[in-house]
Amino acid sequence: MRNKLFPASVAAMATAMVMGPVAAIADEGDTLAQVRERDMLNCGVNTGLVGFAAPDANGNWSGFDVAICKAVAAAVLGDTSKVKYVPTTGQSRFTALESGEVDLLARNSTWTFQRDVSMKFSFTAVNYYDGQGFMVRKDLGVTSAMDLDDKTICVQSDTSTQMNLADWFRANNLTYQVVHVDSNSEGEQQYMAGACDAYTTDASGLAATRAAFADPDNHVILPEIISKEPLAPAVRHGDDNWADIVRWTLFALISAEEYGVTSANLEELSKSSNNPDVQRMLGISDDYGAMMGLDREWAKRAIAASGNYGEIFAANIGEQTPIGLPRGLNALWTQGGLMYAMPFR
Repeated sequence: MRNKLFPASVAAMATAMVMGPVAAIADEGDTLAQVRERDMLNCGVNTGLVGFAAPDANGNWSGFDVAICKAVAAAVLGDTSKVKYVPTTGQSRFTALESGEVDLLARNSTWTFQRDVSMKFSFTAVNYYDGQGFMVRKDLGVTSAMDLDDKTICVQSDTSTQMNLADWFRANNLTYQVVHVDSNSEGEQQYMAGACDAYTTDASGLAATRAAFADPDNHVILPEIISKEPLAPAVRHGDDNWADIVRWTLFALISAEEYGVTSANLEELSKSSNNPDVQRMLGISDDYGAMMGLDREWAKRAIAASGNYGEIFAANIGEQTPIGLPRGLNALWTQGGLMYAMPFR
């Protein structure tokens, strides 16, 4: 009897091990199913940061992060217009994600240990390698962050930026007076009103903020970068399939640039490319979408939404835009940067 029962018990245990996590995910919510049921992707974005996420006078959103939302909506729902943009502040963004108010957070958020492990978010992949900097008025006469001793600094509350600021000043034996703000718009207002000598946030955010000024040439972004800020779209723990969808949508955009797939030649290459990776990515030779509950053309639609990663960068924050950011670390790995997608195979 023992020999007959033992295999059965092992089978039962194996079934429980397999079904347990699936049941847990179902209890927590299948994000893909929820998005499809409402026929809308709820995407958490910045309250308004030109180049990254900002609405125009008619309420139409655009920007580098917005393009990620559109790509995911295209992959999952087949329509870039099926996105509800939920403006979030530095304080509200993670609450909105944790509570389920948003399905995806694409909002200049740094991937850190505590946010990943303790707050239980999954940062899917880095979409912008950044670092914290400082902006001052040119007439202040400051040319280095080391000259900010005993100056007033505007910083967003409850952010890694605030912690970095304290760490850097302490490490350099400098003092400062802090002016807390709740959002980038408030930081801009306080800085412009003269409430602080300097404003600190991610260097990309400083460039975007300065670009919106009437007199951008009168403001200087200091050369020091005092931290690593890998910015990445985030989702909740517990739904690995949804994390895979967001992660591989971003990888498709990055890979498309590497393989020379653009919004202009996408249709042509989907019929004629001999590159095995392109064939797999675009669903020509293999149905990779089925592994995530999507159809075989999910990546093709994601790329068509706003172009590949390089096109998105150039159109929203690149050197030919008012923000004027160079590719730098965000160049492809083949061009001296860190932008590197996992292989489609």
